[in-house]
Amino acid sequence: MPVKVLILLDFTGILRYNSHMENIILEVEKYKKSVEELTKENVELKALVKYYEEQYRLSQQKKFGSSSEKTPGQTELNFFDEAENESVKHISEPTALQITCTRRKREGKRDEDLSDLPVETITHSLPEEERICPECGGVMHVMGHSEPRRELKIIPAQVSVAEHVQEVYSCRECDKNNVSVPVIKAPAPEPTVKGGVASPSSVAHIMVQKYVNAMPLYRQEREFVMNGFMLSRQTMANWMIYTSERWLEPLYDMMKSNLLREQVLHADETVLQVLKEQGRKSRMNSYMWLYRTGGISAHPIVIYEYQETRSSSHPKKFLEGFKGYLHTDGYQGYHVLPQAIKVVGCWAHARRKFDEAVKSAPPEERSVLPSQKGPDFCSALFRLEHEYEKLNPEERYQARLERSKPLVGQFYAWVNSVGALPKSALGRAVHYALEQRPYLEKVFLDGRLELSNNRAERSIKPFVIGRKNRLFSATPKGAMASSVIYSVIETAKENGLKPFEYLKYLFETMPNISGVKLDSLLPWSDSLPLYCKLETK
Repeated sequence: MPVKVLILLDFTGILRYNSHMENIILEVEKYKKSVEELTKENVELKALVKYYEEQYRLSQQKKFGSSSEKTPGQTELNFFDEAENESVKHISEPTALQITCTRRKREGKRDEDLSDLPVETITHSLPEEERICPECGGVMHVMGHSEPRRELKIIPAQVSVAEHVQEVYSCRECDKNNVSVPVIKAPAPEPTVKGGVASPSSVAHIMVQKYVNAMPLYRQEREFVMNGFMLSRQTMANWMIYTSERWLEPLYDMMKSNLLREQVLHADETVLQVLKEQGRKSRMNSYMWLYRTGGISAHPIVIYEYQETRSSSHPKKFLEGFKGYLHTDGYQGYHVLPQAIKVVGCWAHARRKFDEAVKSAPPEERSVLPSQKGPDFCSALFRLEHEYEKLNPEERYQARLERSKPLVGQFYAWVNSVGALPKSALGRAVHYALEQRPYLEKVFLDGRLELSNNRAERSIKPFVIGRKNRLFSATPKGAMASSVIYSVIETAKENGLKPFEYLKYLFETMPNISGVKLDSLLPWSDSLPLYCKLETK
């Protein structure tokens, strides 16, 4: 074979060999890429499974677990060892010779609870024919009375009709001698609802049942029927709307004006479903906004406002003219308010995020989790705040700078060192803490500020409880009436008033006053009658 042919054959073999190796390399690269993609997918799926496990444990905790956010170092209440807690361990059991029979003095908490109630004494006597002495046959006399047995007597709500009849007077002398005879009619109070049978007490009762006791109108209607009287829910709803617009809205407006003159406020919002809003579907969420005074206010004020959306334009419009500090949660809508309003974040919300991260982990791992440091830091802040309770604002301001602020610095040094997946519970807690830092640290600007927005959350809770029972409002008018009524009732409660007595007094007074300043009817007014006020012991 010629040399040229051999060389050609060798070159062809090399080409084939190189082509084969290239195919092998391509296949290897393809497999490597496939392995890398599968490894990445596996990591993502593991993270997703971990995320779903966290969410499942967290949902189970919310559904079946304790709602307490206390850490292991905090004091816990024991509900099942009353006998052990009440017993005095250093006193030994008495012997038979040590036991003496004494009459127990009937005083205690029960007597204190009943002390303000009217007492009806029922005396049980023997008829005269039974007062015969069994020994001698003589007449027995009353030598004393037994120790009284006290019972709590409850009279259910009773419905009756009050007829207002005005006497009409004329002069008999004028009737005999004059052409014109003067006729005078005795004055009578104006009705609470024109042309209706509503009385001050009936409207006040229905309002208290609905807005204090969370009893919807349809349940009240059923209760009236069981008591032998038909009062439809439509009639009651009309009474609520009429009286809120006619009598309570002027007080609402005055309370709002007073609220905006404060320097420290709290705000919150929650969803509300209104069925018949123009241009909106019945299932769309509307919102009930809440604004209230802080702990330093001389007169607590709670204001609800119904709005169709959660837009930041609503607090911006409501707070026009307000200059000061506003406690809120982490909702971004509050962060675009005018510069005159300094938004203060809520450390309770920050703590809650880390607490959720702990509770979303398997129980056996919780004690060693790095996320446990988050609730520990926040709990330490709240313990310090408890120590500052009796300090005045200036002293509290200094104490926070000296003791609390360094602790917050340590907290954020730890937060920045935490490595957590963004979608994990710990990652979300870290993100919240970092995002909210400018607002959380505002608490160090003034000793009048509070560490949390819990004050607003407590005030909005009555509405949330009522919403669970009645589910929705039928019309925007009803929702607006609810916001006004809730505002008046919750402000009355905050100022130590009895809601029923206060509302009844308003509906008796307001239709019959002219030229009287409404200031005297505000929940903190000294002019209110004593029977409207809760007795403080």
